[in-house]
Amino acid sequence: MIRPRFRALAGALWIPLLALYTLSAAAQVNADLFSGMKWRQIGPFRGGRVVAVSGVPGDPSTWYFGAVAGGVWKSTNAGVTWQPLFDRQKIASVGAIAVADSDHNVIYVGTGEACPRGNITYGDGVYKSLDAGKTWQHVGLRDSRHIGAIIVHPRNPDVAFVAALGHMFGPNDERGIFRTGDGGRSWQRVLFHDRDTGGIDVVFDPQNPNKLFASLWQARRQPWGFSSGGPGSGLYRSSDGGDTWTRINPDHRFRQRAWYYSHIFADPAALDTVYVLNTGAFRSTNGGKDFELLPAPHGDHHALWIDPRDPKRLINGND
Repeated sequence: MIRPRFRALAGALWIPLLALYTLSAAAQVNADLFSGMKWRQIGPFRGGRVVAVSGVPGDPSTWYFGAVAGGVWKSTNAGVTWQPLFDRQKIASVGAIAVADSDHNVIYVGTGEACPRGNITYGDGVYKSLDAGKTWQHVGLRDSRHIGAIIVHPRNPDVAFVAALGHMFGPNDERGIFRTGDGGRSWQRVLFHDRDTGGIDVVFDPQNPNKLFASLWQARRQPWGFSSGGPGSGLYRSSDGGDTWTRINPDHRFRQRAWYYSHIFADPAALDTVYVLNTGAFRSTNGGKDFELLPAPHGDHHALWIDPRDPKRLINGND
């Protein structure tokens, strides 16, 4: 199953920059099977790298693309042509996009990229469209600056969660995991650690939207350097729709490698199986109580694909 909210660090949709490899311990993929495949860049050729891409369930030809300096774009013909949707907004940096499963006209956009390169650009909160991207309304979290993820409840488009990383160059309060139950008219901060730690990812359990996983990241960008993986970083789980949260890596297992830009992937077919990607790849088969480090080349891991025919076969995007 391809995760609807796929994020990759690449120039436009230049997926060849990602090194794709198999994490399966059972068998390696035969490279000869893919020798005839060729990659090509499909645009939209503006706005630099991308950290936000979303598809539309049931419509494989419609894609939304968020550039870190080029706004939001839409294709309805599988990437042949692209239409800019965000040019009238004063913010061009996009960190997250989510299309509501229950109403494909409802789209949430989180502004401000959350990949803290030296030339990181900030945003001014969350925008929402009710007409598939034709018009937009600002719906809050103005001081969140950098948004790593947005998810929408699979049956209620008014319920959404935001992972807000906050200010990258200093502390602030509007960071952590936020929830709205009224379509963005109001927001409640449901998970917070401190003014130096923000939210970088949040996901539903595909089999139970009342169960969520979220990751917090303590990081600071300076003009002369970057610090990552402070004590505020960690993985959390909620079983009551985000009302309460429990930290699920108290043994700091993830510190085997630096905690960096951590992504969470819940297996849609295997109950209580969750993957965490940062500079390592980890798997839990008991809902996050215990994790094992998977064999994977060193690097920053950003995306995961689970073969629906063979759940042991995983394809990971690494840069």
